[in-house]
Amino acid sequence: MWEIYDALIAEIPENLFVEEFMVGSAWSLVRSTGNKVGLALTVKGRCQNPIYRGNIIGDRLKDVAKCVKSWNFTEASIGVAAINCFYNDLVKIAAFDSRSIIQGLDENSDNDKQDAFNALASSAAGKNVAVVGRFPHLEKKLSPICCLSVLERNPEHGDYPDSACEFIIAEQDMVFITGMTLTNKTLPRLLQLVKPSTRVIMVGPSVPLSPVLYRYGVTDLDGFCATDTQKADIFVRRGDKTGIFQCGKKITVSKVI
Repeated sequence: MWEIYDALIAEIPENLFVEEFMVGSAWSLVRSTGNKVGLALTVKGRCQNPIYRGNIIGDRLKDVAKCVKSWNFTEASIGVAAINCFYNDLVKIAAFDSRSIIQGLDENSDNDKQDAFNALASSAAGKNVAVVGRFPHLEKKLSPICCLSVLERNPEHGDYPDSACEFIIAEQDMVFITGMTLTNKTLPRLLQLVKPSTRVIMVGPSVPLSPVLYRYGVTDLDGFCATDTQKADIFVRRGDKTGIFQCGKKITVSKVI
């Protein structure tokens, strides 16, 4: 179950060091060598003691990234931010090989229009589609064109509880998965449940934009690269859940099939 985590951590070089970290009410942030910034949604949950005994600031980014394996979800959020500090970088993404189709790198690309649900709506038409995580306006975007199932840890009216994944996921043609599942450790099981032909899209700023995830059945990565360090710092401190998108670019990376 840890293989996906170990694979992501293994790619991070030893010569990058943490210069700053923050755990905000909405987002967690890690800044490393070269003024690179990684973000992750802050997942509440301190039931277990932290596993990391280092100082974090001044420590290797690779070592801090291992916090992702913590069952203290607040600490795990720091680990995901550290992972994204390495992977979610525009220069690195632009150098991806021909296995990937990349959208959003253009300077004129509109963040407001970069939405995986809108972009893939035509592919979802007439299919069974599940979304793991409650995203805004799902019913408006997808319900009219497909058989939609929404799974949520804190379900609203019409949602399924997340435990329904054991019954529902294997029946789907497309599955959208929130990046937060990397933090709360539900991602490995979800990827085991999908059938081989299912299109699997990971969505949200917590998603590492790395082809490493292709090995485990993910076909599309819809994530975020922070490009304005100062703005990112301000929005994390404010606990601004949506304003954070003003400090960077939404990027979509799709596997060439």
